[in-house]
Amino acid sequence: MTTLRPHGNLDGAALAQEIASRTWFHTFDLGDGVHTPGYDDTLTKLEHLHLPPDLKGQTVLDIGSYDGFFAFECEARGAERVMATDRWCWEWPGCDARRNFDWMRDILASKVEDRLVSVEELSPEAVDGTYDVVLFLGVLYHAPDPLGYLRRARAVTKGTLVVETLVDLLDVDVPAAAYYPGASMNNDASNHWGPNPAAVEGLLHDAGFGHVRRFDPWSSNPTWALYLDGNRPRRLSRRVRERLDKGPRSGRMVFHATPT
Repeated sequence: MTTLRPHGNLDGAALAQEIASRTWFHTFDLGDGVHTPGYDDTLTKLEHLHLPPDLKGQTVLDIGSYDGFFAFECEARGAERVMATDRWCWEWPGCDARRNFDWMRDILASKVEDRLVSVEELSPEAVDGTYDVVLFLGVLYHAPDPLGYLRRARAVTKGTLVVETLVDLLDVDVPAAAYYPGASMNNDASNHWGPNPAAVEGLLHDAGFGHVRRFDPWSSNPTWALYLDGNRPRRLSRRVRERLDKGPRSGRMVFHATPT
């Protein structure tokens, strides 16, 4: 991780006060003990993305940028050009995502570009071309049309699409997806699908990606994380142990997809 340092001599107390006045999704580490209290486990997620530490000369598109952490991180890693896109979060009533993005860009003296574009509107024309690295993080399970979303992501990818997503039905070997009706998943009606790894790979191939690499499942849930790492927690109730001994059914995974 690259520590994102505010540009200039900004007062730490003023920074902390401004941060406290907003609601955050991403967790930014701004150094000197200053961080944003995002409810996303951003830094753990970053570890699992397997992004190159050096992106010098690369172009990056961040789809569904939210507060913009990953766009700014890629710029800090030397990317030549970074484009952040969003619409859902940036236009959601009462959501601070767009003003957070603008404020972070300002205090970081960042050159990250932005476009108000939904996934349904994605095209090379909408985002000024195709990109070497395309980030598709935390988007797939919100898709009413997962294959359609990935086909639009394919249209703007000339290098690697990095997909980070919720996965479900890890105990099912064939391609399958859990459907979450209404707001049954985390009381959030925008969560539609929990595909299993085989389904994600199949969707990526059908979207036009020739090669797909999957990485091991992970989870921010401490108990699931232990099981996904091959460890067995102690001092659990018999009922919980019996459930866990069947293996985690859900978690999060990262996939890298390339056209060839």
